[in-house]
Amino acid sequence: MEKITESNSAYSDLEKMSIRDLLTGMNTEDKSVPLAVEKLIPDVTVFVEECLKRMKKGGRLFYIGAGTSGRLGIVDASECPPTFGVNHGVVVGIIAGGDHAIRKAVEGAEDDVHAGWKDLEKFNVSEMDTVVGIAASGSTPYVLGALEKANAQGMLTAGITCNPGSPIAMVARYPLVAIVGPEFVTGSTRMKSGTAQKLLLNMISTSLMIGLGHVKGNKMVDMQLSNAKLVERGAKMVMEKTGLSIEKARDLLLQFGSVRKAVDAYFSN
Repeated sequence: MEKITESNSAYSDLEKMSIRDLLTGMNTEDKSVPLAVEKLIPDVTVFVEECLKRMKKGGRLFYIGAGTSGRLGIVDASECPPTFGVNHGVVVGIIAGGDHAIRKAVEGAEDDVHAGWKDLEKFNVSEMDTVVGIAASGSTPYVLGALEKANAQGMLTAGITCNPGSPIAMVARYPLVAIVGPEFVTGSTRMKSGTAQKLLLNMISTSLMIGLGHVKGNKMVDMQLSNAKLVERGAKMVMEKTGLSIEKARDLLLQFGSVRKAVDAYFSN
């Protein structure tokens, strides 16, 4: 059976189309992605609830993938510490071929069925941890092998893919299958499939971080003050909560290092 992600594009003779028509066609296809993701909300809900239980007890979240899928996992994981103030080891992205593969493809890395689990083992994983395999095709050996071993070790597993009935969808305890249809450029899963994966990762990590208490109201109260923009954003949050002037709010924020600590210190006096 042909994979949906490899099936022929609904558009032909792309090289003969105007730039405007190319962009319109891509945008038309992109509009279907959030609708496909919306159908998965019940499944994502159950998975996140189970993952949150483990993370509240000290469990970690691992994303594992190859190529575009692996890079998307690394992006999401790398944004959790600055955005939510968690340690770098709480959400971890792993890519076939190692960090070198983030920028350049590593030939054959995704075809090693044992390598994914070996990479996970480097983090001393336990049954309290969660592994999310990411593979548009749903058949990447690197990811599939990691999920199989994670299941055997009693870990929580999910699989983000765009092909129903794929091996990864069958192996993961929580299959999250976003059926976005053929790509605008046949087989180019960095497009709609990649967008669906990114949306799902956003939803998973953000809801987990909120559940872990790193957001108050609608504010990122634990964000790292890593640049001037974030200092000003944090100062405004402190100002809103305390009624201080922006100057005093900024001083208090810089003294205590986070919005949460600054506000707590103000009201504890």
